[in-house]
Amino acid sequence: MTEIVIDKKKYVLLPQKEYEVLQKQAALKSKPEKTLTLQEARSYSKKLIGEWAKGK
Repeated sequence: MTEIVIDKKKYVLLPQKEYEVLQKQAALKSKPEKTLTLQEARSYSKKLIGEWAKGK
């Protein structure tokens, strides 16, 4: 790991493998968004279409 200072800001350089490991760890900690069922998705899209149509 190497530190570089450019315009009074510190930046860190990592080897690509270390960076990929950090990305994997961060991805495992984040929670995925809720996936809608087909029924829920249809009703939600109809609701949005209705709101859009009112605005026209």
